[in-house]
Amino acid sequence: MTSSALLPPLSLYIHIPWCVRKCPYCDFNSHNAPDALPQREYVDALLADLDRDLPLAQGRPLLGIFFGGGTPSLFSPEHIARILDGAHARLDFAPGVEITMETNPGTVEHGDFAAYRRAGVNRISFGIQSFDDDALRRIGRIHDARQAERAIKRAQDDGIDNLNLDLMYALPRQTLAGAIADIDKAIAFGTPHLSHYQLTLEPNTPFAANPPPLPDEDGAWDMQEACQARIAAAGFGHYEVSAYARPGRESIHNLNYWHFGDYLGIGAGAHGKITVGDGKTKAPPHPTLSPNDETVGGEGFVVRRRWKVRAPRGYLEHARSERVIGGDDAVAREQLPFEFMLNGLRLTGGIALADFQATTGLGFDAIRPQVEEAVRRGWLAPENGRLQPTESGQRFLNDLIMLFLPEKDRKA
Repeated sequence: MTSSALLPPLSLYIHIPWCVRKCPYCDFNSHNAPDALPQREYVDALLADLDRDLPLAQGRPLLGIFFGGGTPSLFSPEHIARILDGAHARLDFAPGVEITMETNPGTVEHGDFAAYRRAGVNRISFGIQSFDDDALRRIGRIHDARQAERAIKRAQDDGIDNLNLDLMYALPRQTLAGAIADIDKAIAFGTPHLSHYQLTLEPNTPFAANPPPLPDEDGAWDMQEACQARIAAAGFGHYEVSAYARPGRESIHNLNYWHFGDYLGIGAGAHGKITVGDGKTKAPPHPTLSPNDETVGGEGFVVRRRWKVRAPRGYLEHARSERVIGGDDAVAREQLPFEFMLNGLRLTGGIALADFQATTGLGFDAIRPQVEEAVRRGWLAPENGRLQPTESGQRFLNDLIMLFLPEKDRKA
């Protein structure tokens, strides 16, 4: 088993699969909630799930915990506390562990945010999407602007200042002025973190089947540029394609994803990524891009993806048996560059070659042709041991990332 000192950091993702009403653009594993949520039974299932995955932690503490959904705020503070107490009884928490709960402003119905804070939650991510009531109706949200504003203020009054506001742009019939107004409203709350991303039409969603009238590509790009300028002027750093933070307030849990860290995933449809192996073989440094000292990595590393059964009913039924595992596969060696770059190149500061070598066990030769092609196209700027997306690389990020797929898997 790999020494914990050589392994990537570890976090925990907890999936709560229910929401009041699934949004027409959403392709996440979320389901309309029944009249009576099986909160106690689901928490029992989560802890049994965690027990099964405990050996994969390999002695590492948790640096972040993320409740995602669905809508985790449908669960009461008492049940959130049961989950966190159970996790803490089984795993060490790193000092300053970040514990995030996604929240819909229209579903905070179990008392004040102070109760969630007492349960252990120290960061809230609000799914605001817009402060315009017409825009919210067009995208099928269950809350209005007044509820959103009230929920944000309530969390702040209850002592949770580590807040993220999720906002979308290029909404149906949205104008440039409307997109900017949403950003200005969000900035006025003084929260330390913003997520700002474009509405896209995902396959197998109602919006994909019946597309609403969206701004064209140039209009969406104008919104992105104008909003980015507004956010930067307010003192936020743009540290990931769709994430902005005031200095020192970047999301610890999400950074672990983007740096190809490890994470356990518990809950219906939850995914995890775990590194196992000896981790002792040295990966040869690249003469110009990697640091002078050798980096830790090696042929002995195996990266595994593990996921749980998707349907809540099946998850509850099989929670105490191996049948709860939907799949557990090793990532093929030739897929590792794509797996790493899929997240790493979302960081505006790029990735260190040392990190690539340390977390995949591969040397620079494994990605040399793709890097050279990306540089030729003006998408990557290699400097001081890092690969940083250029402005053009950020705009064509999907195309950049696709370069790192094995050639047989690339689209013609």
